[in-house]
Amino acid sequence: MQAKPKSGQTKLFSISLERIINRDHPLRRLADVIDWKSFDVSFGDLYSPGVGRPAKPTRLMVGLHYLKHAFDLSDEEVVTQWVENPYWQYFCGVDDFMHELPIDPSLMTKWRNRLESKGLEELLEETIKIGFKTGTVKRTSVKKLNVDTTVQEKAITFPTDAKLYHRMRGRLVGLAKENGIELRQSYKRKSQRALIMQGRYSHARQMKRSKREVKNIKNYFGRVMREVERKVAGNDVLVERFSEALKMARRLYEQKRNDKNKLYSLHAPEVECISKGKAHKKYEFGCKVGVVTTSKDNFVIGSMAFHGNPYDGHTLKESISQAEKLGKFTAKEIYVDKGYRKHNYEGSAVVHMARSGMKKLKRSLGKWLRRRSAIEPVIGHMKNDGRLGRNYLLGKEGDKMNAILCGAGHNMRKLLAAFLFFLFGWRVQKDLLANT
Repeated sequence: MQAKPKSGQTKLFSISLERIINRDHPLRRLADVIDWKSFDVSFGDLYSPGVGRPAKPTRLMVGLHYLKHAFDLSDEEVVTQWVENPYWQYFCGVDDFMHELPIDPSLMTKWRNRLESKGLEELLEETIKIGFKTGTVKRTSVKKLNVDTTVQEKAITFPTDAKLYHRMRGRLVGLAKENGIELRQSYKRKSQRALIMQGRYSHARQMKRSKREVKNIKNYFGRVMREVERKVAGNDVLVERFSEALKMARRLYEQKRNDKNKLYSLHAPEVECISKGKAHKKYEFGCKVGVVTTSKDNFVIGSMAFHGNPYDGHTLKESISQAEKLGKFTAKEIYVDKGYRKHNYEGSAVVHMARSGMKKLKRSLGKWLRRRSAIEPVIGHMKNDGRLGRNYLLGKEGDKMNAILCGAGHNMRKLLAAFLFFLFGWRVQKDLLANT
């Protein structure tokens, strides 16, 4: 929905934001640079005027998502802090200071799901345009790119067989109770006690006793699963209602230790176990994300989630395609690490791989190859200062959306820092001139 046109008439009992905010504040200056009307054009087809409840202004929703990922906040936190901050309200297109919540926090989830990952790429693309417009990133910088992958962890508990068996048994018992199926025994108390004892035995390094309790929990789960399958068979309505749960239960019951595509979470079955060779964290549970940055300015040009735990080299083609589409340029040189051996990129750019013995290379090439490691702190900032370290969005589409928004949030922090440096640098220079 487009914002209402501004009127010259002021309100009697309201406070205009123009009067109480600093015009040189980075958020105010950034708000004046962003092309908000382009979002109305891009997202206009998703709304039907005159049908249902009036939609919220597009600038408000886009601004809230920028603020959320720039300052690492949840949906509830960004809406709550928005009421307290006049600069955030101005950034989102409000004329007069508001004392009530702009939206219900759940509306942000509904808005994201409507746009999906393809629509949210517009937010990342706009930050790249602003970078070019303000000089934060130069046009020549996009010719040399750094590419790397990382793991975007999902918001799940550490998976163990005992916990998965216990929770799957509880889910089947709950579904049976909802549909009026009487079970011979639910094993609720026995399974709970066995889970507690399994944890205690594992903590005490009494592994034989721990394995025995895991076996008991699996037996309780198997009995409930088989009884539900027997009582559901022959009833088409119940078969349809229980099909997904029973399919997941059978997959969990039959999976072995060394199997591939194992189930690690009931509420997030798309989670994969990824080993990146880290000393402090042997395994990470989530999905792989490919990040593309400019080699000189560390500006994020592309951020894409990949499922199926692909080999790093097989993600290069799609990562570069997304970056070139969003930045509207053609890369000339790409710098990667040894994980991209035998990559699938077939474009016109030259792929340089960081390796040992770089002293023998040309001096200029060795300089840019050493510069490749600059992408590592960018990923670290996206995880620690942004929301790439733990993803709370649902499903595979949620993984893709979060990866794109994390890239946009990183660029927003870079832009705000650039405006802030210019503001204070100008003031310091002014004071020095006054003193002389």
